[in-house]
Amino acid sequence: MAVVATAAVVPSRGAPLISGVVEVLVRDRWHKVLANLSETTLTLSCEEHAENAAFNGITNGSSFSAQSGIQQYPEQGSNSPNAGVRTTFTDLPEQVPEAIANKKRSVKVVKQDVGGLGISIKGGRENKMPILISKIFKGLAADQTQALYVGDAILSVNGNDLRDATHDEAVQALKRAGKEVLLEVKYMREATPYVKKGSPVSEIGWETPPPESPRIGSTGSDPPSPHFFSIHGDRKHIPLKMCYVTRSMTVADPENRQFELHSPDAKHTVVLRCKDSSVAQTWFSAVHSVTSELSTKIIGEVKEQLGKTGVAGSREIRHLGWLAEKVPGDLEKQWKPVLVVLTEKDLLLYPSMPRMREAWLNPTHTYPLLATRLVHSSPGKESPKPGVELSFATRTGTRQGIETHLFRAESSKDLSIWTRHIVQGCHNAAELTKEITTPCTYKKQKCLLAVHYEQGFSIFAETEDGVRSKPLLQQPYEKLKMSSDDGVRMLFLDFGEDEGDITLDLHSCPKPIVFIIHSFLSAKVARLGLVA
Repeated sequence: MAVVATAAVVPSRGAPLISGVVEVLVRDRWHKVLANLSETTLTLSCEEHAENAAFNGITNGSSFSAQSGIQQYPEQGSNSPNAGVRTTFTDLPEQVPEAIANKKRSVKVVKQDVGGLGISIKGGRENKMPILISKIFKGLAADQTQALYVGDAILSVNGNDLRDATHDEAVQALKRAGKEVLLEVKYMREATPYVKKGSPVSEIGWETPPPESPRIGSTGSDPPSPHFFSIHGDRKHIPLKMCYVTRSMTVADPENRQFELHSPDAKHTVVLRCKDSSVAQTWFSAVHSVTSELSTKIIGEVKEQLGKTGVAGSREIRHLGWLAEKVPGDLEKQWKPVLVVLTEKDLLLYPSMPRMREAWLNPTHTYPLLATRLVHSSPGKESPKPGVELSFATRTGTRQGIETHLFRAESSKDLSIWTRHIVQGCHNAAELTKEITTPCTYKKQKCLLAVHYEQGFSIFAETEDGVRSKPLLQQPYEKLKMSSDDGVRMLFLDFGEDEGDITLDLHSCPKPIVFIIHSFLSAKVARLGLVA
């Protein structure tokens, strides 16, 4: 699903941060809607008169749409405390009394000063349909009669026969009807499928269940979704907490005028397209700013939800957020959203925002920061140019070899934040861990290799009771000239003239130890105020 937009920033308090006329692509067709961004929510409003809306997206009153064949009433009234709408999804055909079906009725409606009749109509001679009530707006004049139903055909207005009227003729008749309107109607059960046809906005999927804890994704203290637009438009409120906003992932964007919203559960995507690249960047920056601000609150909420259990063996979350991850070997789907969580000792990857405690404890991938290094970061202090990706890669030494992940950030600021957190995370993990040990064979003797953050390298003979004897070899980091490995099981350390080259059989892939040695060295250099 996608959205063409013009935008205007509305800075006044209580107004949206930005609003505009946009298009949404539903079922391979584009439909104009109104978009409204608040501090927590993006609202898409399917106003049939969006084409005639003002530049800033605020509606100008009722107007006729030849394409949709729909005239909207009331003209205003968005602040009504009873704002809501009755449709065939609320007024089910089986709930309409059988006694009134296919029988003429006369209903007197007194127009309100604000809101008019409070109905929407569809149909007309050009559509080979009668004039049908498609919506009744709660609390307004038609609803207050308690005698009208969605699906009622309007046969006449104040005696003016509408049975052969065009849609526009019916619109004019309703407008000219005056304060008191006598409607002759007949409920037509067979016409409800036509009335029931949903608006494009109603077909946008975003009905995700709330997380197990109300603090994740939907806090009890969060303000309710704003209702900025007038009440006669269908709306889709998209809560932005933990949504992923990105540029050009799902749909090709050769003109660089799209951005996308991905739901926290990674099940729904709304693609928004603006009238040009400049407007697209304005919208993207505004929505991205909102999602970034909301994500800063999540860490405390997750901590409160999980309590002392922590996250996947870690005690605390240092940083989290969405990134795009390169899909290896997939030419069609080059990038996918991934939720990245940095704890005090691990880098965790999740396919979606975890809802339940168990999901937090079981990420798709867990990589020790101590065995992870940042190996590539694309330059980007300036705003990214079209086609330039702000990416960075991580490499982790594992028992199976080196695992590499390529990530893409959405802004230069994001790139800087993520790379800084990863590098600092590796250094902090080194200071926190202090020492790692691994069994090895040294000079045909079973031994234990210890790599200490402060003391350097030690090799101890293996003992039955596990008590360390006098080291067979001990060297500080300053003596290490070079390290290498065969990628299978052998580790080679060169300590220069004192010890020369030593060979250690680690009995498994040496990559984790090699990467940990690098992390210890990098952390020590950084501690001296130098660049590792």
